[in-house]
Amino acid sequence: VELKQEMASLLKTSPNAVKKRLLHQIGLSLYNTSHGFHEEEVKKKLEQFPGGSIDLQKENNGIGILTLNNPSKMNAFSGVMMLQLLEKVIELENWTEGKGLIIRGAKNTFSSGSDLNAVKALGTPEDGMAVCMFMQNTLTRFMRLPLISVALVQGRALGGGAEVTTACDFRLMTTESEIRFVHKEMGIIPSWGGATRLVEIIGGRQALKVLSGALKLDSEKALNIGMVDDILPSSDETECLKEAQEWLQQFIKGPPEVIRALKKSVSSCKELCLEEALQRERDLLGTVWGGPANLEAVARKGKFNK
Repeated sequence: VELKQEMASLLKTSPNAVKKRLLHQIGLSLYNTSHGFHEEEVKKKLEQFPGGSIDLQKENNGIGILTLNNPSKMNAFSGVMMLQLLEKVIELENWTEGKGLIIRGAKNTFSSGSDLNAVKALGTPEDGMAVCMFMQNTLTRFMRLPLISVALVQGRALGGGAEVTTACDFRLMTTESEIRFVHKEMGIIPSWGGATRLVEIIGGRQALKVLSGALKLDSEKALNIGMVDDILPSSDETECLKEAQEWLQQFIKGPPEVIRALKKSVSSCKELCLEEALQRERDLLGTVWGGPANLEAVARKGKFNK
């Protein structure tokens, strides 16, 4: 309770200096009671919509595999799945050995967004904004995880499913897969932070085309506009997960403390002004300079030789 009160008062105060301090704290949410967000009330509403699960497997190689598992509804997010996603993000925040994360859908498709049963029942603007704040909180915490993250898109990533992919550092697609922000056709706009993150990924003009046209992004088109980073050759569920792990492995070779510090540094750059981002970089350097990995590399005298 004291921590929540302290965070609330900090967030009420002010801009960048405070923001910088808060970014040092993994697990900080974007919204709290000062924004009219009452998390426990939202959780009680979401609990009323069961179905599916969010499954987390933590591998010995430092890669976590997060699976959206509700195949009878194309892995649509039920209320309970939204709650479980937050629980898994908190678990990952405390996984100090982790270096990478792959998020995927069960049974060869990514996610069709929100379960329509929950959407119909939570029909008021107040309900919509409450769920919006809940999911923005969760996906912002997800984005700030000190893990290099990849969305593995098989089948379709629609609506909220497409938004989830934008919270990752990288996106991979299989040949036959599709990403589509269908919000306009539902009479709404992205509400889980997807529009904001999409602009950062592909730029404002392309984002406007993708969103206002509700464009179907097949793997080639998505690659051409910079939405995804690579197309995987396999469409088999097991095989393409293995390919995604191999693809990610090239970026997470090395000690966890170094990979995690790199991710934190880049995350800070997205959210802080130049001066504060540089100071954050300095602080993170202090956690690895003179550390075991650094001393070992210097002792080998092979700094940049491969």
